[in-house]
Amino acid sequence: MMTDRVIIATTAAPAAIGPYSQAVRAGNTVYCSGQIPLNPDSMKVEAEDFAGQAEQVFKNLQAVAIAAGGSCKNFVKLNIYLTDLSHFATVNEVMKRYFSEPFPARAAVGVASLPLGVMVEVEGVLVLGS
Repeated sequence: MMTDRVIIATTAAPAAIGPYSQAVRAGNTVYCSGQIPLNPDSMKVEAEDFAGQAEQVFKNLQAVAIAAGGSCKNFVKLNIYLTDLSHFATVNEVMKRYFSEPFPARAAVGVASLPLGVMVEVEGVLVLGS
């Protein structure tokens, strides 16, 4: 039996800049596409420093979670992509503004580059009702 898929879309997060959805819900699990630090109103990267970019990324991810009927507390897994792993401590500080214990499982991966030359991207999976 195939699980019904529901596409999640919100204007409170940046519109997709490619052939993907902001998130897809299958059953009570929501798969969130990677968020980069685009301001959803201007669709531009406005933050130049890493902390500002990380803040916008988590704000965007939170908006998608809310649109899906959840919140940051429903995330069970995050993947964080950083172009410079020296920002690891800063991404942890910013993340704590949006997530509290028990924290989701997580990976932080250093990458050569990200779309539009940004410094950070985060994707995640949330379970509604968790």
